[in-house]
Amino acid sequence: MHRYDELSERTARAVFEYTAARLRLDPVPLDRSVPPHELQARAGGLIGPDGNDPERVLQIFADVLAPAVISCDSPRFLSFIPAAPTKASLLFDMVVSASSLSGISWLESAGAVFAENQTLRFLADLAGMPEGAGGCFVAGGSAANLSALVVARDAARARSTHDPAKRVRCAVSDQSHSSIANALRILDLDAFVVHAGADGRLTGAELDAALDADDDPDTVGAVVATAGTTNAGIVDDLAGVAKVARRRGLWFHCDAAYGGAALLAPSARDRFAGIEHVDSLTVDPHKWLFAPFDCAALLYRDPLLARRAHRQDASYLDPIHEHADEWNPSDFAFHLTRRARGLPLWFSLAVHGTDAYRDAIEAVLATARRTAERIRADTRFELVRDPELSIVLFRRHGWDATAYTAWSAELLDAQIGFVTPTRWQGETVARLAFLHPSTTDEIVEEILATMG
Repeated sequence: MHRYDELSERTARAVFEYTAARLRLDPVPLDRSVPPHELQARAGGLIGPDGNDPERVLQIFADVLAPAVISCDSPRFLSFIPAAPTKASLLFDMVVSASSLSGISWLESAGAVFAENQTLRFLADLAGMPEGAGGCFVAGGSAANLSALVVARDAARARSTHDPAKRVRCAVSDQSHSSIANALRILDLDAFVVHAGADGRLTGAELDAALDADDDPDTVGAVVATAGTTNAGIVDDLAGVAKVARRRGLWFHCDAAYGGAALLAPSARDRFAGIEHVDSLTVDPHKWLFAPFDCAALLYRDPLLARRAHRQDASYLDPIHEHADEWNPSDFAFHLTRRARGLPLWFSLAVHGTDAYRDAIEAVLATARRTAERIRADTRFELVRDPELSIVLFRRHGWDATAYTAWSAELLDAQIGFVTPTRWQGETVARLAFLHPSTTDEIVEEILATMG
């Protein structure tokens, strides 16, 4: 089973042929979800005491299972937060998997860690973080936010002068990503919710006023701002929040999982003023930096604080901690075992160059702006708000939640697009999330035309 034999050769040939065919698809088809009973009837029973011919298993995957997965990398996927990995990153992800590359420690993985750290340094420089900043790649924004808030909690407790019996609280906007609330629940921390203004943007003034009005503001030890909310693409007042955080001694975490990629775009860079002051930062390359799933970058201004919070000690781990100057990714998040998931991004950046990334992100931003203008000019629609990044919210006059839901299903069934509605201030509206540089104005026009 572990030797490269005739079965391995056949499997490799079949998998490589399928992979090449998948990479050649242009455009990538949307595909659709399928009821469980249908999948059971067509693909059930494959796992049992006896194996199966690899070509047969792959054929079932290709014919039955793969088409039952909506393709996030289709230019017609405009729901949630799509993905559009480069061919270079996808191919190098195969190298990472085929090489069984670990990414735990410098002792085991010096070459991989070195390359990942080059990539992290690129992201830290984009954000204007200091030379000593660093961190690691984790599975996604949820893992990154949780790991960062562990460090924020410990740092807040270390700085605190209030009654140790009182719980540490973390200031968050009511527009923060759901993973923030989940992380606070896991860490048994209380959320100090600051209601963003009418435009959904958390400001330093609102944070300061909320703290002034609180009976015990000293128990608030951290604040989370968002650079690109998932629902509407809003960038908080990072400079204002940073100023309040510094004055009050709060840990400043920025969730830029989706929006952080726009730091590369000159047309959007000024929206991120103040991000250079963060204590920790999350950016998801598998979103808008064209990397494969699953890949999130977690950066700390002072990695030593993160190492104190996350380092795992055990007798068998002593060898990886013998040299203090060696970088162990396992020391900077709640994980231990990890794959070198930052390498596909490293490879793609090295192959294409950062200017190509800049141009691709600017192209997406331009599509979102043109779409907003197209919607503004159509009497059927009303633009909810001007897009800050690449998410466009709008109303179809006369529609309720039922109408939006039915339209979404029909759109996917016709393979025109995958567009799911959302809620804005309690109202159901349409939402277009642009991330794929190949999403054209013609695709947008085709989608809008289906709205009657």
